[in-house]
Amino acid sequence: MGKTETERVLKANDREFNVQFKYANNYIRTSKYTLITFFPRNLFEQFMRIANTYFLVLLILQLLPVISSLSYITTALPLIFVLAVTAIKDGVDDIKRHRSDNQVNNRKSDILVDGELMSTKWQHVQVGDIIRMENNEFIAADIMLLSSSEPHSLVYVETAELDGETNLKVRQAIPETAVMGEDIEKLKQFNADVRCEAPNNKLDKFEGTLTWAEEKFPVSNDQILLRGCRLRNTKWCYGITIFSGRDTKLMQNSGKSKFKRTSIDRLMNKLVISIFFFQFVLCAIVAIACSIWESNYGDEYQIYLPWDFKNPAIIATLVFFSYFILFNTLVPISLYVSVELIRLFQSFWINWDRQMYYDVNDTPAKARSTTLNEELGQIQYVFSDKTGTLTQNMMTFNKCTIGGRKFGEVKNDDGDILDITEDTPLVDFSANKDYEPSFKFYDQTLLDAIEKGDRNCWLFFRLLALCHTVMPERNEDGKKWGIQILEYQAQSPDEGALVGAARNFGFVFKSRTPTTITIDVQGAEDQYELLHILDFNNVRKRMSVVVRQGHRIKLFCKGADTVIMERLCESSGHLKESTNVHLNEFANEGLRTLCLAMKDITEDYYLEWRKRFKEAATSLDDREGKLDEVYEEIEQDLVLLGATAVEDKLQDGVPETIENLHKADIKLWVLTGDKQETAINIGYSCRLLTEDFNEVFVLDANTEEEAKESVVNALHKIRETVGIKGKDELEGVDEDEISVQSKDFDDVKDVYSFALIVTGACLAYALDPTVEEIFLEAACYCKTVICCRVTPLQKAQVVDLVKRHKKAVTLAIGDGANDVSMIKAAHIGIGISGQEGMQAVLSSDFSFAQFRFLERLLLVHGRWSYYRLCKFMAYFFYKNFAFTLMHFWFAFFCGFSAMSVYDEWFITVYNIFFTSMPVLSMGIFDKDVSEKMCIRFPELYKPGQENKFFNYYVFGSSLFQGAVTSIVIFFIPYGAFAEDIYPDGLSAQAQTLFGCMLATILIFVVNFKIALDTSTWNVFSHILTWGSILFYWLFIFLVYCDPLYPIFNAAFTYVGSATMMSHLPTFWFALILVITILILPVAGKRSILSDITPTLTDKVRILEREEKKKQKKQAVELKGIRRPGAVRPGSIRRDSHRRGSKRPASARSGYAFAHQHGFGDMILSGVNMRIKKDKENGKNGSPAESNNKRNGGRKGSNERNADTRLKSSVSSGGVDIKV
Repeated sequence: MGKTETERVLKANDREFNVQFKYANNYIRTSKYTLITFFPRNLFEQFMRIANTYFLVLLILQLLPVISSLSYITTALPLIFVLAVTAIKDGVDDIKRHRSDNQVNNRKSDILVDGELMSTKWQHVQVGDIIRMENNEFIAADIMLLSSSEPHSLVYVETAELDGETNLKVRQAIPETAVMGEDIEKLKQFNADVRCEAPNNKLDKFEGTLTWAEEKFPVSNDQILLRGCRLRNTKWCYGITIFSGRDTKLMQNSGKSKFKRTSIDRLMNKLVISIFFFQFVLCAIVAIACSIWESNYGDEYQIYLPWDFKNPAIIATLVFFSYFILFNTLVPISLYVSVELIRLFQSFWINWDRQMYYDVNDTPAKARSTTLNEELGQIQYVFSDKTGTLTQNMMTFNKCTIGGRKFGEVKNDDGDILDITEDTPLVDFSANKDYEPSFKFYDQTLLDAIEKGDRNCWLFFRLLALCHTVMPERNEDGKKWGIQILEYQAQSPDEGALVGAARNFGFVFKSRTPTTITIDVQGAEDQYELLHILDFNNVRKRMSVVVRQGHRIKLFCKGADTVIMERLCESSGHLKESTNVHLNEFANEGLRTLCLAMKDITEDYYLEWRKRFKEAATSLDDREGKLDEVYEEIEQDLVLLGATAVEDKLQDGVPETIENLHKADIKLWVLTGDKQETAINIGYSCRLLTEDFNEVFVLDANTEEEAKESVVNALHKIRETVGIKGKDELEGVDEDEISVQSKDFDDVKDVYSFALIVTGACLAYALDPTVEEIFLEAACYCKTVICCRVTPLQKAQVVDLVKRHKKAVTLAIGDGANDVSMIKAAHIGIGISGQEGMQAVLSSDFSFAQFRFLERLLLVHGRWSYYRLCKFMAYFFYKNFAFTLMHFWFAFFCGFSAMSVYDEWFITVYNIFFTSMPVLSMGIFDKDVSEKMCIRFPELYKPGQENKFFNYYVFGSSLFQGAVTSIVIFFIPYGAFAEDIYPDGLSAQAQTLFGCMLATILIFVVNFKIALDTSTWNVFSHILTWGSILFYWLFIFLVYCDPLYPIFNAAFTYVGSATMMSHLPTFWFALILVITILILPVAGKRSILSDITPTLTDKVRILEREEKKKQKKQAVELKGIRRPGAVRPGSIRRDSHRRGSKRPASARSGYAFAHQHGFGDMILSGVNMRIKKDKENGKNGSPAESNNKRNGGRKGSNERNADTRLKSSVSSGGVDIKV
């Protein structure tokens, strides 16, 4: 029923009623196989892959003696090996899933059956059952909370298995059911009806209605405990099962993620198809030639090639399939296994990289996907969140404006503003017993105004102390000194900073109950009745509280200035102007702003409004929309109090990282919910925007026509500046008259720099299908794009726009739940382990703790992964073409009989043992330049963006080289042995000897070729490359020896060939000659090209060698000597963000509200202010860290300055490195 269910109806304690709906039971199954279905289903899944099916067809053909000249072993052995390895891997994974399922399904909970509590396995729990849970137990199903052991029927749950967050969440039963407590008689008689939404995957939303005793009560997400949560700090609780088994939200969210393929994968699939076509052509050629040969000469060779069929056409058809089998090694099955193995090791390098480890919170980098590594070396567009990604998301209260008066600046006696330094005296808050020693504020005038009783300041901070969803708790660590430290648990850093500021200025939020808020105002306790919390969401961009004190009812509201300013009363007009001026000044400094307002409410109006509120809250039809309308009604005619300004500092290394990414021709688009001016100023802080830009276009239109016009004007201005003509302007123009600049922006992009700033309102119109291509063209001409005030959906739409219309690889990086859609939409998704939970990390392909690690991930690991895999692919196709085409040349000398030129066992193990290890070593370990040079010269990254290391041309070149190699290896030994004899006078013209000789020369050539292609040698490279040649010699001398011939029933037919071959001087001559012809010209060509037309890689390698020589020389000369005044290693410090730095002026202020929807309702329904910490989680490390730790292995400023003397100067003619 789950698929068509639109509404769930159930009755408590009534299984007979609920069973009629056939709801899912509570048994879950995440495993794929059983003992019976494992082999057929796993084989079916494996043969869904075209490569496996292809080799299965070949194996079947080889079982037909009439067409097969090779033993089925040559295909069966590699195919069985690959299938077995994959089956074992899948089986082991599924056994783990079975164990996990059994462990979960066999957990026990107490359920109420026939008026008694019975211990029951989870799998037997049914919808409508009343279940009891105890502390530290996992929740068995999605249940509605009825009662608990805690005051106000609160429960604390840990949701780590759902969203990765380890902080405790609070849920509360409605008061009407809470009175039942743990009274079994009352619970037994509980017969309420529940009508709610159908099963879905929305973790933060639930709408339902409970009908009991002829009364209806709204049920929201605040009463729901989800399967997978764990009960914490709560002795017991009771609940009624709403969703079970596969209908639970945990299982609804366990669907498979979208499968991502790299561009190399897509290219490889096309190349494999082209190889199939090439194989078909070769088979057709030999089949036609066979038909002609059989017609003209076949009857003369009956003693060697007797006819089973006399029709040449039938013979040619059979030969076609025979050669189709013989040429199957053009696409070896080991290719796919090798690629996955290389990618696995590339993932290990990322996981093991100590320079991407963040020791502050013990977070290493993690490759969560093992199939996308090389895509990291081809990124062209990076889409980044701002808050928590570029910034630290650790807020500090810096400034504010109250009643038109600005606070937070330090002035001298003449009224001049002074820069704040480490020597600037701090405001002394020690008179406040609840002050925080870590809180820093420099303007004494604000504290003086509060002490003098300034009404505006008191209302301002009273609002901050009341209007929030923060929860207080008492830290038990201070008990041994007789004190308990007050701590706040805030769902966002913004709220924590604002409530903390109010606390330090003497307005201390002390405690809360479901119906009250208690604050301490300048040492006097002040209690308010909490009537309503009008919660925040992304559309409202504000939150409000309605409180009563005595006979006075007040509404306090805080939110983004755009929504607060339009809801002000007329009396706030003058204050609105001055506040806007201050907001602009705050935004120019990169501060995040928030407006505060209030209003008095009459008792009569409130009672009428409360009725409408209750109707909306109990509605099952568009409850959220109706609540928003009711909220909108009361949040009008507000009185402006002022605005806050908090600072969200940049993460360490962000400017340097962005600068290097730009040099690597990676375009960075920032998609943020912040306001335009805040985002612009952060852009200047992190060098996304600089004064060197030709023009910064700001698109902030609010209507469709204006938006389209502004986009078109921006595109026209860019074209006009650069000299690029549009398609309509080029019509009728002669090709010779079109300038280079009119054809390609790439030729002038290093000369011109543009930036595009677009607001969310304008972006909504720009993403319209009629405008999106114009917008995209304008944006792609820009070096930097900043989209402000965007929603999570718009983030994903922007990423999708670039993916659909640009042949470019995209990367999205973020740290919060609002970035998940963007992360999933991009080719590569990166999650940052930040302050906003783990949702982004859980949805990502790669994760780490700091934005600066992106530089190393792309420029080092990404580039190396792409470089290695491309070299692997090119070499793999080369060696297999050289190996397989020998059969084609031999066809002209064996009457096109499909006879193999090699021993069957050599064909079987060629790609498994003799040539696989060296190429795997290259794919895992090889690197053309060091990691230090990858960072110093970001331009090295550009070939990956242009697909230069592996493309159709490189593939064709590998095919051509393989064909030439096969010709040389085949015909030179053929000519050398045409008339050769042994020393005893016997002829040396034996097919087995010739085949053994070709195989031996081939092994030498392909391994020498990979030795030539290897850029960096290590112990593995030497062992695997030279060891492969040695292993081949041992193989042929052992397998082809006389004693093994009878033991294996003549399975090895080339007996004695190795010994005879090694005794022939002609063989050694042919071996040396072939190696000389095939290897020396390649080495010579590369040497000449590196001198005449060196690439940037060649230049960097030369520079690196020269520097190593100098370092060795200096190490000998200066060993143990330190010059007077020399700087000690590690002593250089740098600051990533200087306080008081000036930013270009902008027109507006900025703020992005960081809360999550639903938190306010949960508090209002009875959330206690005290949340106990989960003792099992341990303590987080201090957010502070030393400069050396922050640098994370990056170069200090002095070293970076020294590097500028070695940096490349890019010109149209290439890149010159100046030393």
